[in-house]
Amino acid sequence: MKMSEIKEFSLPEIQKKIRELGEELLQLQLRKQTGQVEKPHMIKSLRRDRARLFTQLRASSNSPKS
Repeated sequence: MKMSEIKEFSLPEIQKKIRELGEELLQLQLRKQTGQVEKPHMIKSLRRDRARLFTQLRASSNSPKS
């Protein structure tokens, strides 16, 4: 997911996506512990996507309301 895509999301969409990615990340981490992950690179990708979403969420909430 790119920042240009994320910037088009509304605040509720960003919050929903953060929850979804968090749940998916948790599942991947649990499967990694049991050795059942076929795509370990997805963990890194999900963590970065969540960080991008949190960055946009913070920027959106700090922007002046005019």
